[in-house]
Order: sequence, then structure tokens, then C-alpha cells
Amino acid sequence: MHSYTKAESRERAKLFRKGFRQALADCVDPDIRRRIERIDQSAAARGAQELAALHQVQADARQDLATARAIERTVPRAERAAAREARKQAEQRVRLAERAVHKAEQS
Repeated sequence: MHSYTKAESRERAKLFRKGFRQALADCVDPDIRRRIERIDQSAAARGAQELAALHQVQADARQDLATARAIERTVPRAERAAAREARKQAEQRVRLAERAVHKAEQS
């Protein structure tokens, strides 16, 4: 996963266009390739950190869901509706976290 900042995206696009023009003339400057690779490496490192954070959020959401389910099973009848609602909210957070992780892994 790569996570480019807006400035990195602009710089990378500019370097790509410049390299493309040089490739058409058959005289590519190796500095352009190095600068693009440096931008890609920093974006990959940032993306890996973000993906690890998303996995942690997903794990926390699953743990919260397990806790909510246990509470729902053990709560007195008078408080069961509130516990059910808390479980449903926990399930929604798990779904959102899973969707975010899936989306990040696909890009």
C-alpha cells in the first residue's frame, strides 16, 4: 500500500512527465528515476504504518464486539435492550473497520 501526500503526488507526476519526455528523446536522467523511487519508498513506508494502524483498529473493534456479546448474554432482562443496542453498534464498528482494511489492502 502506498500513501502519497498531495505534494508527493504532484512531484511524482511532474518527474514522470519529465522522464517520459526524456525517454522519447532516448536520454533519461537517472536522477529522475532515483527521485521517483525515493518518493515511492516514503509513500510505501507511510502506507505500511497506516495499514498496521488499521489492523489494530480492526482488532480493537473485534475485541469490543466480543465484550459486548458477553455483556448482552449476562445482563439482567431489564437492561438487555441497551446491551443489544451496544452490541449492534459494536458490530457496525467492526464492519466499518473491516471495510477500511479491505479497501487499504486493495490499493
